[in-house]
Amino acid sequence: MANAMFGAGCFWGVETAFRRVNGVKSTAVGYAGGHVKNPTYHDVCTDTTGHAEVVRVEYDPAVTSYDDLLNVFWENHDPTALNRQGPDVGRQYRSAIFFESPDQEAAARASKERLEKSGRFKRPIVTQIEPAADFWRAEEYHQQYLEKRGLATCHI
Repeated sequence: MANAMFGAGCFWGVETAFRRVNGVKSTAVGYAGGHVKNPTYHDVCTDTTGHAEVVRVEYDPAVTSYDDLLNVFWENHDPTALNRQGPDVGRQYRSAIFFESPDQEAAARASKERLEKSGRFKRPIVTQIEPAADFWRAEEYHQQYLEKRGLATCHI
C-alpha cells in the first residue's frame, strides 16, 4: 500500500472523486501544510493557520498508479485558481500536492509541466508541490461527508 495527499479546494467533493478510483483502499479528509498542531475545522476556516483542506489517499500501486491519482487531482478542480475553488475562498482551499517520496515529487512536477504545456488552461497553474506535512484528520462529521448524505457531488 502507498499514500498520497492532495489539496484541491473543499475536501468533500475531492474525497468522493478519489473514493471512486479502483485500487483506492481508503481516504481521509483533514488538514496539512500549516503551523498549528491539531487544528479544528473552525481554526482552519479562520485562514490564519496556514493549512490546506486535504485528502489523504491510501491506494494499492499494483491496481492504480500515482499518475492515475494525479489525473484525478487535475480533473477535479481548477488548478489556476489561487486560494479558492468556486465560491470557497481562502488559503485553505489552495491547490497543492503534498509528495511523500522523491518519486512522487518527480511525478507531480512532470505531470504539472505536461498540463502547463498542453494549453488546456489560459491562466498559469498555481498548484503548489511540497513535501508531505503533518496530516491532521478532520472531525468525523467531515469524513465521507457527501456519501453519508446520499450526495454524489457538491457545488464544484
